[in-house]
Amino acid sequence: MLTLLKKEIQSFLHSLIGYIVMGVFLLLTALFLWVFPETDFNVLDNGYANIDSLFVIAPWVFLFLIPAITMRSFAEEKKTGNIELLLTKPLRDIDIILAKYFAGVLLVLISLLPTLIWYFTISMLASPAGNVDTGGMWGSYLGLFFLASGFVAIGIFASAISENQVVAFIIAVFLCFFCFMGLDSISILGFPSGFDTIIQYLGIQIHYASMSRGVLDTRDIIYFMSLAAMFILFTKTSMEGRKW
Repeated sequence: MLTLLKKEIQSFLHSLIGYIVMGVFLLLTALFLWVFPETDFNVLDNGYANIDSLFVIAPWVFLFLIPAITMRSFAEEKKTGNIELLLTKPLRDIDIILAKYFAGVLLVLISLLPTLIWYFTISMLASPAGNVDTGGMWGSYLGLFFLASGFVAIGIFASAISENQVVAFIIAVFLCFFCFMGLDSISILGFPSGFDTIIQYLGIQIHYASMSRGVLDTRDIIYFMSLAAMFILFTKTSMEGRKW
């Protein structure tokens, strides 16, 4: 599995797609946080020493960029016929899936690392210098990382059920949006008391909102880990169905 993981990472970093994804993510978030004036997201205009705007904008950027990363994971293998060769190697299905999943997660992590420069910038601009909520910031980063990890699992699944990268991208965007905002919106449609809360807790939004405030609740962490595990299991089931 480690050999395949290394191959997947090299495939991302030796092609334009990895750098384009990271560049687009950093450019868009930087523009909203530092350049576009008179917006609720501009750090310099809001007068507070934090980068909370990053954790509001990033999920919407990831909603499109992560499906762009994952759409080729299995769809391209199927289109080129390499999937048959890959399945004949002495690897379990779960090893192949996890290698592609962790490669996507690692690319997301690499994309997030440069944004730490903004934290240190805010720390220096604060009055007095260093007067920032470091604990809350790390909690927010962890929440964003878990959110992105869930999106990667969804994207891998979407790629596994399609032989067309564009179709895989569209399916992944739809599923990510549905899990992120769709269930939260459905919960306010007038369901009986208690049932609406269950639907809301099945969605990502309420769990991410909690973690993005720097609150680390084990229930939220378990939710994101379960979300990723569920879509990885769906992907495994899809691959097993292909063998019949």
